[in-house]
Amino acid sequence: MLDKEQCPDCKRINEVLSRVGDRWSVLVVISLAQYGTLRFNELKRNLGISQRMLSLTLKELERDGLVNRTYHPTIPPKVEYNLTEMGQSFREPVNTLGHWALANLNKIDAARETYDENIGS
Repeated sequence: MLDKEQCPDCKRINEVLSRVGDRWSVLVVISLAQYGTLRFNELKRNLGISQRMLSLTLKELERDGLVNRTYHPTIPPKVEYNLTEMGQSFREPVNTLGHWALANLNKIDAARETYDENIGS
């Protein structure tokens, strides 16, 4: 393990990982990577996420420079989201993580079952 003296940037790395490692952030990036530009309700429907959580997640992703928000002053107003250039560069690590999760679901389930059985003993 690295201590603070060995890793002066660990705090900053933690800040970034908090955002990009967040479950909803990852799923938003995957969805936008797969479908391109999406409206708020399309994202909400695709992810099964609450309106409040999606709004907070999109604001943080926009703040961090991973997502573009485009407002169209129509009636009713139309807001679209897509990945920025930096968000596009995040596609590969997220895709790799998603494939890893899918490839290991059975192993994870088995490990959880074994753990739960041992704890229950």
